[in-house]
Amino acid sequence: THTHTHISFLIRCKMEGEGCVERPLFGGAVSSAFPLRFQDVSNIRDVPDHQEAFADPSRDESIIFELLDLKHDVGDEGSAAWFLRDLATEQDAESSMVLEHSSAVEDFPSGYNGVASTITTAIGQMVYLANLRLKGVGTDVLVAVYEPIMINPLSESARTVGAGPAVPAIQSGCLPASEVFKLAVTSFKVHDWSLFGSGA
Repeated sequence: THTHTHISFLIRCKMEGEGCVERPLFGGAVSSAFPLRFQDVSNIRDVPDHQEAFADPSRDESIIFELLDLKHDVGDEGSAAWFLRDLATEQDAESSMVLEHSSAVEDFPSGYNGVASTITTAIGQMVYLANLRLKGVGTDVLVAVYEPIMINPLSESARTVGAGPAVPAIQSGCLPASEVFKLAVTSFKVHDWSLFGSGA
């Protein structure tokens, strides 16, 4: 079902007239598929080694992949909601308040070389966040898609599309952020386990 979900999102991507391709992350050790309109932020500014960041400057949307040491004191159920709250506290942003989260812990693709893995998701006011827990290699993977409600007048996007309420993706002929998020998460693959310091 994981593969079918991935394929159905790629089909949807094409229907929306967007080019979606699998992108290499962390030197090709992992990959994920999302629209080509998201550009590699590291071409513009420094991005920490444990992160990969992509942004669509015309819509003020972004995707961030982050690798963290496994938080053993955080339970699997609702772990994404915990990370979202943590993120909100870090940014002092009430807007990232958790609106919805999947309490059901899903087993992630069985193709993970037997590495125990679970996934939970959470949705905030402007962010979709998934926490993929790769316990066998002691890693919490975060996948976050940010979608603005308002275009900040100081952002690069304001020069392109103007400040004020963001135009809904469908009106712009773009895949909605919620679908971009699902595609990025369902297509996430590990190609080289040595990235996590363990040849799982």
